[in-house]
Amino acid sequence: MRLTWAQPEDLLLHEFVQSSAEGKSVSSVRDRWQAAGGALVAPVSGAADQPAPGRLRELARHLLDELDAATAVPDPQQPDELAQIGALASVPPTLPSLSDRRHDLADRIHGAWLGRAAGCLLGKPVEKVPRQGIEEILRSTGRWPLDDYFTGRGLDPDVARRWPWNRRSAPSSLTENIDGMPEDDDLNFPILGLRMLQRHGALTTDDVAQAWLANLPAGRVFTAERVAYRNLLDGRTPPDTAVFHNPFREWIGALIRADVYGWAHPGEPQAAARLAWTDARLSHTRNGIYGAMWSAGMAAAALVSDDVNLVMEAGLATIPEGSTLAVAVRGGAELGRSGLSVSEGLDALHAEFGHLHWVHVVNNAATIAYALSAGNGDFGASVSIAVMAGWDTDSAGATVGGVVGALAGARSLPERWIGPLDNRIATSLPGPSEVRIDELAQATLALAEGQR
Repeated sequence: MRLTWAQPEDLLLHEFVQSSAEGKSVSSVRDRWQAAGGALVAPVSGAADQPAPGRLRELARHLLDELDAATAVPDPQQPDELAQIGALASVPPTLPSLSDRRHDLADRIHGAWLGRAAGCLLGKPVEKVPRQGIEEILRSTGRWPLDDYFTGRGLDPDVARRWPWNRRSAPSSLTENIDGMPEDDDLNFPILGLRMLQRHGALTTDDVAQAWLANLPAGRVFTAERVAYRNLLDGRTPPDTAVFHNPFREWIGALIRADVYGWAHPGEPQAAARLAWTDARLSHTRNGIYGAMWSAGMAAAALVSDDVNLVMEAGLATIPEGSTLAVAVRGGAELGRSGLSVSEGLDALHAEFGHLHWVHVVNNAATIAYALSAGNGDFGASVSIAVMAGWDTDSAGATVGGVVGALAGARSLPERWIGPLDNRIATSLPGPSEVRIDELAQATLALAEGQR
């Protein structure tokens, strides 16, 4: 068995890209790798189950060490430390007072959990399927443009062969087989985050590390989280866990963990972002951290605001104004307000960010901002746009769904989106194999009220 997101020869290829983004010189290392017979293109997932020859694997480890030790070009606009991040952020906008929203806070928190689950479920069967394939699947099944959960009914066999569903997700995320919210890391992490806050309150990064080791099955974490998990097992400590042989440190993993920090701090984006930073630094750096802080800030703002653009502005005010992520988010939001059709908007996103890996944080954050802006508070439109974009469909759908679900509140979410959830989320965390969404919302409300 060839374990993905873990082998040195695979990590090295991604490290070439990440080190280049940090201004490190990679040409000599890449030339030595290629001269030794190493591939410069990662194998298609599932296409190669044989490990690299021992000599190449050992060389890959050595070259990873060399790139880790190389000096990055300092970027004063993209620090990792919390105080420096705050010093570079824009002035936060004025949000409505929580006292004016307290009457519907419970409904909004419930809507956030429901929305996150529904948006994630929508994107699950087409995770890893590119934008073109998603459109072909939807046209073949009569659901283009997307406005409901995916179905396999009527799918043309040629389209199915050309664009296969996500094999793990399709058996539980199509209209004909949905039975509650299936297990997913995009829901495992906020559930775990809730439990961490219940236990610790003032969270530390060491608390997060211990919670991972005690609760997360290693096979259900991916990319930066899988590397950081292995680094913990090897005895490394944060923030070294985020950088040692971890080329995924600016990918989307930390962003998907952060919503619950905002839900526990309604109307307090800065407090939510501090918790997100504490969590994110275990596995991420720079824009990987900013993605988590932005998401947490939006989640906090969405519980008190009725304006999706104000929510995005509040999230942006937690991260460096000149960072790559902030620029991408502002661009995505402006694109959503441009009046272009969704197809034209997605064309523009892919023209700008199509060079990035489908799990990178920057392209997905731009997509989230575009979907929120173009959807303008409409739940179905917002999550559908996020998924039609391709890239990390379930994660982008989940984040968008959480924001718009909070803006709407549970009582206003359409039944066709939340009904199939049946108030249940499956989980691989310790304890019952399913948790009730209303109970998660009640526990989150208790935390939020305890902050007052």
